[in-house]
Amino acid sequence: MPVNSRATRRIAIIGSGFSGLCLGIQLKRLGIDSFTIFEKSDRLGGTWRDNTYPGAACDVPSFSYCFSFEQKTDWSRKWAPQSEILDYMEHCAKKYDLFRHIRFGTEIAGASWDEDASVWRIRTAKGEEVLAEVLVAGVGQLNRPNMPKLHGAEKFKGVSFHSARWRHDVDLTGKTAGVVGNAASAIQFIPQIAPKASKVYIFQRSANWMVPRNDLAYTDEQKRRFARNPVLTRLYRWMIYFQHEMNWPVFRRSSFLSRRMTEAAETYMRTTVKDAKLQEALMPDYPIGGKRILISDDYYQALNRENVEVVTSGIDHLDENAVATKDGRSIPVDVLIYATGFDSTAFLAPMAIRGRGGHLLQDEWAGGAKAYLGISVAGFPNMFLMYGPNTNLGHNSIIFMIECQANYILNCLRGLDESGASTMDLRREVMDEFDANQQKELQQRVWASTGKSWYKNEAGRITNNWSGSTIRYWWKTLRADPSVYQLSARRESATADHSPDRGGRTGSPGGLTRNGRRNVGGEEISYGRGDFGKNYRQSIVLVRPFEQKLQISHSIFGETLACTFVALNGQDQTSPPIF
Repeated sequence: MPVNSRATRRIAIIGSGFSGLCLGIQLKRLGIDSFTIFEKSDRLGGTWRDNTYPGAACDVPSFSYCFSFEQKTDWSRKWAPQSEILDYMEHCAKKYDLFRHIRFGTEIAGASWDEDASVWRIRTAKGEEVLAEVLVAGVGQLNRPNMPKLHGAEKFKGVSFHSARWRHDVDLTGKTAGVVGNAASAIQFIPQIAPKASKVYIFQRSANWMVPRNDLAYTDEQKRRFARNPVLTRLYRWMIYFQHEMNWPVFRRSSFLSRRMTEAAETYMRTTVKDAKLQEALMPDYPIGGKRILISDDYYQALNRENVEVVTSGIDHLDENAVATKDGRSIPVDVLIYATGFDSTAFLAPMAIRGRGGHLLQDEWAGGAKAYLGISVAGFPNMFLMYGPNTNLGHNSIIFMIECQANYILNCLRGLDESGASTMDLRREVMDEFDANQQKELQQRVWASTGKSWYKNEAGRITNNWSGSTIRYWWKTLRADPSVYQLSARRESATADHSPDRGGRTGSPGGLTRNGRRNVGGEEISYGRGDFGKNYRQSIVLVRPFEQKLQISHSIFGETLACTFVALNGQDQTSPPIF
């Protein structure tokens, strides 16, 4: 029977955004090569590859929007533009040798758990079957553009597109542009297109709370200083983190900080927007934080332009060359841009994921997506989610959460090795209790008092946001509690054909042959099992002595963990941790 250890365990990661890259890098740093990242596009980057609209930038400061173990010190601005973030992600993939693990142009259509073989049978959109012991979904929450169903849309003869699928071949110079929506994407590209277009109509669905970005460009001297002094850079990053973390009380109902931020946001709007009638249209009717708090230095300023108009009457239908509003207006437009966000509550769609007993994940989530810590779902063994249900933030960097999740997943894999088990499945009662407590807490947050938002599904369940602080999430994901999982052994061995190898091809995992031997540097290494004291763990027996001592430190917390290589000469050597 093939050994299901860290060296032979096949890991399939779906998505090459920040989540997939983070886990892939951590696996590489631990010396684990038997993983493949499946990417449906021809380039990595996730949402930062897809969103290329003018003015696209991060709404989290640059120094906290990069991996803690790969700190970028030469950001051009305090709030990084899209192209610079994408370049950073490609830099990380190149530095940590991830490109050979990525299968571009491979969309995953679904996956089914094979109970007997203890593997996931993964199906690509082209009909290929891939086997993996571990399945990680790193597709996130913001990857499927939401297109509103407007009556008459099929009759519209002008150019129309979603902001996440920007048509760079369409020149807006001298044209009349209509923008459906006025949230995070719209406030970034409207100030960019307004000087070019002859007229811009903003079809506002609801007003948003907004605060100034206070962006700035870093000087060359500042960049050199950050590069020369990693301690200074680290302190600067932590300063940004704690500044944003202190905003968490805003999301508690009727907090003092919430009232202060409301006053500041309203003052910013009224002192920037000149027209009194427009000011009233820009005042939200829900508490601050109930929907995404927007940041901008130029959106309100763009509204002062004579060629920009905010239309607050709802859209009734589309004509061939115009937008008809509910108050009877017919507004001619040449180009219609949908800034309507993403289908954020349909997690993992359109993939069909079947767990134990053929149970469909879509049915499991019929009332709304849920997962223990946003990572594990009962009945779906050896499957982990990254940026999953209830892990989104309204106040800090999602990179922090992603690193916590990568740490937790590696901790789970280490638990499999230490126990000798081949599968781990979250206990149903654990997930139910966690979800009940989570939803109870969420009802005490400001999001519950807001009507429709991308944080909620159609039934009103809050499926996207984490209910507490990031410090609390870090603490809960610091260690994987083995008691919340049911561990079991493999029933029978699975065939190695069509499994993901470290080069992104089908065949035996990680370059292994069926007899469990691997050629490394011209010398064969065989894999066996050993019993070390109280814990039964997978070990690796080398045909040749392995004398080099290695220690791998945890990327976030600096903790050093170790396990044992056993050489044929009988000497134990310190090695990277088996996760």
